[in-house]
Amino acid sequence: MQKIILKLTSIFLLFTFILITFSGCIKTANNQQSNNESQADKVATKTTGKIKIGLSIDDLRLERWQHDRDIFVQRAKQLGADVLVQSANGDSQTQYSQSQNLIAQGVDVLVIIPHDGQAIAPIVDQAHKAGIKVLAYDRLINNADVDYYVSFDNVRVGELQAQAITKLKPKGRYFLLEGSPTDNNAKLFEKGQKKVLQPLIDKGDIKIVGEQWAKDWSTQEAYNIMQNALTANNNKIDAVVAANDSTALGAVRALEEQGLAGKVPISGQDADLANCQLIVEGKQTMTVYKPIAQEATKGAEIAVALAKGEKVATNGKVNNGKIDVPSILLTPIAVDKGNMYDTIIKDGFHKLEDVYRNVPKDQWPK
Repeated sequence: MQKIILKLTSIFLLFTFILITFSGCIKTANNQQSNNESQADKVATKTTGKIKIGLSIDDLRLERWQHDRDIFVQRAKQLGADVLVQSANGDSQTQYSQSQNLIAQGVDVLVIIPHDGQAIAPIVDQAHKAGIKVLAYDRLINNADVDYYVSFDNVRVGELQAQAITKLKPKGRYFLLEGSPTDNNAKLFEKGQKKVLQPLIDKGDIKIVGEQWAKDWSTQEAYNIMQNALTANNNKIDAVVAANDSTALGAVRALEEQGLAGKVPISGQDADLANCQLIVEGKQTMTVYKPIAQEATKGAEIAVALAKGEKVATNGKVNNGKIDVPSILLTPIAVDKGNMYDTIIKDGFHKLEDVYRNVPKDQWPK
């Protein structure tokens, strides 16, 4: 009897073991199938879902970037993509955190207008680990494996600035008012300026009486710098090469206080409305117009193409300290009072009545 009980017990245990093992196999297979289906769902969603672009902007408080944002978003929508826009308000850490957030939201492509091209570099690696490509917009991201870069020929921008001022003042005492020291573009502008200025400096025709960089492209900072420069030089400054319009605006205010606005040639860049007004009023010499509609439109098109895995046609490469970044470089245009109407106005960048509002109507172009 005892032998029979032991035999039955053994059979029961064996049966139980087989049942548990079989159930486990079924469970594992079901889990694997579930995981495969989940992965397939994700791939399907990525493939068929709406493209999502993350746009991280340095500082939307600046007029320039408001134009870029509006045109970029509009073109992206035309191409069937949504754009999540973040403004760092000129703060590197904020931009870093916001970019991490965009990555966490699962954007397909990350487009960055960097506040600091070096500080934001690690975010590129983080994006790549998440399978997200990165487009550096207008400003280069340094020392990182950036996928693409779209901008203007920024060395050429500096050349145009210096050429316009040296044409009016081939000799004299020059002050160089550079942009933000954390912006790679500012260094490229300076490089272009000095390509034009250096031969004249070497000849002794031009003397650089000062060169300073305006943190964050700040108008107030530029005003303070220009005030101090005028004081230090007893107002004996014959020309100012300013890297952009926000710095030029501050410099013009300082010159106005000394009765020098319109007498001292000064450059700019970005074709901001206030500066276009100063140009037609004769208080600022020129600006460099970078047809933003072209850049923002092209930027949106590149971002969508990257999201679809398509190849992007480029026309150059720019070294960022680590790699030669495939680049799309557009052509900047020098604008002064003489061609304001045929460029800024005809392009619809600003309205005639806005640019010329402080000028008598009989002097408006027809």
